[in-house]
Amino acid sequence: MADQGRRWRAWRQPGGWSLTGYPAPGRVTPGPAGPLRVVVVDDSADVRTLVRTKLRLSGAAVVEGEGADGADAIDLARRLQPDAMLLDVSMPGVDGLTALPAVLECSPGTRVVMFSGFDEEPLALRALELGAASYLTKTSSLDAVVAELVGAPDSPGEAPTTEPAAATSGEAVEPVESDGDQVLGDQVERFQSVFDDAAIGMATMTLQGSIVRSNAALARMLGRTVGDLLGRAYGAAVRDDDGLRSAITSIVEEGVDVVTLEHPRTDEVYRRSTLTVVRARTGRPLYLFAQCQDVTEQRLAELELHQSEQRFRLMVDVVRDYAIFMLDPEGRISSWNLGAQRSKGWTADEVIGQHFRIFYPPEQQKARHPEHELELTLRDGVYQEEGWRVRKDGSRFWAHVTITAIRDESGQHLGFAKITRDHTERMQMLEQQGHYAHALAEANARLEEANAGLADAAEEQARFLAVTAHELRTPVGVLTMSARLLADNLDRLEDDEREELLSSMHGSAGRLQRLLGDLLTTSRLQAATLALDLQDQDLAGVLGPVLQRLRVAHPDALIDADIPEGLVARFDADRLGQILDNLVANAVAYGESPVRVTATAAGAHVEIVVGDAGPGVPDDLHDRLFERFATRGGHGTGLGLHIVRELARAQGGEASYRAEQNAFVIRIPSATMVP
Repeated sequence: MADQGRRWRAWRQPGGWSLTGYPAPGRVTPGPAGPLRVVVVDDSADVRTLVRTKLRLSGAAVVEGEGADGADAIDLARRLQPDAMLLDVSMPGVDGLTALPAVLECSPGTRVVMFSGFDEEPLALRALELGAASYLTKTSSLDAVVAELVGAPDSPGEAPTTEPAAATSGEAVEPVESDGDQVLGDQVERFQSVFDDAAIGMATMTLQGSIVRSNAALARMLGRTVGDLLGRAYGAAVRDDDGLRSAITSIVEEGVDVVTLEHPRTDEVYRRSTLTVVRARTGRPLYLFAQCQDVTEQRLAELELHQSEQRFRLMVDVVRDYAIFMLDPEGRISSWNLGAQRSKGWTADEVIGQHFRIFYPPEQQKARHPEHELELTLRDGVYQEEGWRVRKDGSRFWAHVTITAIRDESGQHLGFAKITRDHTERMQMLEQQGHYAHALAEANARLEEANAGLADAAEEQARFLAVTAHELRTPVGVLTMSARLLADNLDRLEDDEREELLSSMHGSAGRLQRLLGDLLTTSRLQAATLALDLQDQDLAGVLGPVLQRLRVAHPDALIDADIPEGLVARFDADRLGQILDNLVANAVAYGESPVRVTATAAGAHVEIVVGDAGPGVPDDLHDRLFERFATRGGHGTGLGLHIVRELARAQGGEASYRAEQNAFVIRIPSATMVP
């Protein structure tokens, strides 16, 4: 703050935070100088439309410029020198917190009001410390937004002229909430509770890596407070600026969705962060979601394993009574110890590069017994046997052999470890060595399994939370503010403004309905609690009304159908309708008209085919098309096709994609044959 001697105190008003002396205003009386010149910077066009319309209706301000990121804010401040600016906190490119000091440097007289979807008191205080006049959340009323923009006091501590007068003591002003506000508030509170109470460290960041939300677990892990983290660089917090900068570059510039990075060890602690991007409907990145874990125990276990492997190699090299050597994946000898040279007679130069079948009698070589041993080892991990072996001089000895398959951490097959001993002289020692090799293989396999499970769980949880948070926030905010604007100013709005607001509300409501339906269906499918009413029914009679409804819902798309009368199958009518709805909506959104729906009998099943005239699904998406959160360029939740497949399976059928036809195929059982 410019005046370091003054005591500033942030206090909460309905929907946001302000300074003591800046109460939550009622109706603002414009000053004698006329409407204020305002700039609105927010990456959401819907939000800019709402604020612009409300300011025009208030008659107290005029919007002279609009922008979509922090770079626009700096440029507009320099060129226009506005009286006030509404500045979003989290935006692609340059975020609001990064841009704020530069805006005030370009235009010191501009009153900057920060606008954010993050309702965090420490973040509000951080914005005020950087010079913002106040901090509002996107659940604030539009009246509060207008009042903060045009109701700036002449000097700190003076309240703007308001009617009626608001509390100035710093006490919270209780908002008047409708039933709808309460329901939405409960939904947001439940999501925030999951985030805040999670045992794993979590944070939401701007695309520059500034922390705009943190939970208590992350603060504890980093030895800081939540308030200290907000507004700070995540890379500095984990002491890995270079790693975070590289990860952000991969996400923002290269289109990567998830990046996992290991941070340098600090204070004897190892940490791992998984960064997930949250994208807009257009696919552009909006902000980042980070999940941080303490992996010290795992890293120490890996270090101990590495040291054990080193000790094992040293032991192998000096052992003289055992033949211990390595084979490549094809069975050629790649290493040779002194014990092998002593027991078999060959030197390393003579055998390295040769196939290990040279150690077997001619009859076993002819029967391809050595190759069969490797096949069994690959299948079972370890193979043991006793049998005749041959030395370089042609003499035979009875050997006990252990062969172990060696794999790296990713599961790639590297080769085989082979231990051979003369059974009559070294039986006890070789048995111990065999157990050691087997235990080493089992430990390696357990480590690979633990690594894979940890990475999969972290990525799944991060994607779920990030997708849910992003899909809920914008439609909830647009619905709330659009409804209030329409209710308060219906007669004063122009026709095109009403149409814009109603269109935004309709789109946001549909988006919420689809998201909640998909999440509920996915939850029930996963918990195996989805109730089905399977009956023998005529497909044409059931799907006819569904197709008619889809034509009404998608008037710009041509939807053709060829479903013959009398084609009877066994299915749940509502769930099959949900499948068809998802597939047709998918074809309309990503394909081209006409969309064609056909049904034919196929043996014991009935096939329903939904195709379109578009270019089809990209090749790189085929393998994961029906997985959860598989999306095209970040569009939607990625649950639709996953639900289609699981609903089909729940009814005894299956879902697939035929690339050559650019069509999705649903197979359901034919009707039960009744004699």
